[in-house]
Amino acid sequence: MAHLPLIVLVGPTGVGKTALAITIARSLAEQRNLLCEVISADSRQIYQGLDIGAAKPTPAECALLPHRLVDLVPPAYTLTLAEFQERAYRAINEVQARGNLPWLVGGTGQWVQAVVEGWGIPRVPPDPVLRAELAAEAQALGQEKFHARLAAIDPQAAAKIDPRNTRRVIRALEVYAKTGRPISQHQQKKPPPYRLLQLGLTMPRQELYLRIDKRIDRMLAQGLLVEVAALVAQGYGWQLPAMSGLGYKQFAPYFEGKVTLAEVVANIKKDTRRFIRQQYNWFRLEDEAMTWVDVSQAGFEAQVMEAIRVFLTATK
Repeated sequence: MAHLPLIVLVGPTGVGKTALAITIARSLAEQRNLLCEVISADSRQIYQGLDIGAAKPTPAECALLPHRLVDLVPPAYTLTLAEFQERAYRAINEVQARGNLPWLVGGTGQWVQAVVEGWGIPRVPPDPVLRAELAAEAQALGQEKFHARLAAIDPQAAAKIDPRNTRRVIRALEVYAKTGRPISQHQQKKPPPYRLLQLGLTMPRQELYLRIDKRIDRMLAQGLLVEVAALVAQGYGWQLPAMSGLGYKQFAPYFEGKVTLAEVVANIKKDTRRFIRQQYNWFRLEDEAMTWVDVSQAGFEAQVMEAIRVFLTATK
């Protein structure tokens, strides 16, 4: 049985993935009568109520290009990587069964790679009590010493996890505590039965930073503060994965009366730049499996269309 096509579109936040996907999807519908659907691989867009700060596609954009795995769960829900992977495979297969072309689109590198590479993921449900204990330990030890604890039992996993990413360190320690096996032993890979075209969008870093700054200003103008206030009023705490994400957690000291709104905005911009650097660690420019496209160059849409044309022709 021939492997069915899957287009993977990645890149840092704010680079223009949604806009490009819509443009290409409209061209494919007009030129080939081929309909596209997006499977979102964004760890913030899954949450209901996180619209502006998560930069979700608008209803108008979804009308032009359907998006799956958006608005999946309430902010209090913790969606595991294993559950996302299962949902993504199901969505991709459903799109293919309809005869449409699935696109896996997002900036959450771990989620994209889990699907594309077929990661083996331990089916260990979250243990809130254990996680709270580990979080307290991380707070007491500090990030570096807490990460060293993981390195002592699973150096392979520790080498792949940034010491600042306390949540992932906690998860690795949780899996070890529950199974007695390092998480790296659980993570055997089995590539899925798809034929892949992997596209990465990039642009000069300083241009991207300026674009991000303008987007954050637009988010504030669109009502980001009101959105966050509504979530807080509903009782969603800052410790939740949804509320601890970029564009939301920076508001915590503001609601505690410790900083000004201007300081919040400055911190979001600063932290977004740091996040972009982390994304480039996931989506490596030297990755030979990835076709990189510089969106600051004229004619980049035509470059993408040609890559897709060649891909679809070879798929037949």
